[in-house]
Amino acid sequence: MSEDLEGVYSAVATPFTQDQHLDEAGLRRLVDRTIESGIHGLVPLGSTGEFFALSRGERECALEVVLEQTAGRVPVVPHTGATSTAEAIALSQHAEKAGATALMLVAPYYEPFSIEEVKSYYKDVAGSVSIPVMAYNLPAATGVNLTPQILGELIDEVPNVKYVKDTSGDFTAAAQLIHEFGDRVSVFVGWDTLFYAALLEGAAGSVIGAANVVPRQLIAVYDAIQASDLALARKLWATLFPVMSTLVSGGYTAAVKAGMELVGHPAGPQRAPGAALTGPRLRELEKALAAL
Repeated sequence: MSEDLEGVYSAVATPFTQDQHLDEAGLRRLVDRTIESGIHGLVPLGSTGEFFALSRGERECALEVVLEQTAGRVPVVPHTGATSTAEAIALSQHAEKAGATALMLVAPYYEPFSIEEVKSYYKDVAGSVSIPVMAYNLPAATGVNLTPQILGELIDEVPNVKYVKDTSGDFTAAAQLIHEFGDRVSVFVGWDTLFYAALLEGAAGSVIGAANVVPRQLIAVYDAIQASDLALARKLWATLFPVMSTLVSGGYTAAVKAGMELVGHPAGPQRAPGAALTGPRLRELEKALAAL
């Protein structure tokens, strides 16, 4: 198994000001708070980071801020996927030059590309850099499910695919990845409610947006599992699960930002047209967090 990256990685939210501009100072505060909480690494500019609402220039600027503020304290693995191979290559090469540890790369989205087209994209983008790549499976957003079979082919054909993040929500597929390919790649799970089960199954770790909200609690669960104190891990997870369940019940980014506000570390609004979390789900999240 690739041993470079493991543990709990935060899918870093992108703070915005009330007038919708990138909040650089807020991003620096978030980086510091996350690292100081014990989180093992940062994954900025992914889905939780609203990369889809940022220009290429903003993505590059935000990454430079994260890398500068991190200052080598933990690994930084930015998402550099795009709808075109050319833009994904440009973002990936910029990230490598800026000092990223590795890259996370989602399949191209919007257009329903064939599996062969998706594999070609991974080969071309990963081949344009010398640092490791984390293949990111997010079928709900891309329309393409990178099944264990397809990911196995990518691992065979693309030498620097060293990590996989599975956010399919399919635990059977995640377990298959862990057991069939865990000796060749490090498997991370990105579905919040599967955090505990995936770690027990042998996942290398998790890339999780909930780390913006409850980082210390996630680390406590992880540490208990690593120490084989499963009674403690189960107890901690039982208190945390209602938060995870509420976050993934729809409008994930809005829920993460609402959670950050509720715990006293606001990151501003979603970028428009994303709207704030309101109504019963907000009250449910507030109740779950208050119970911790």
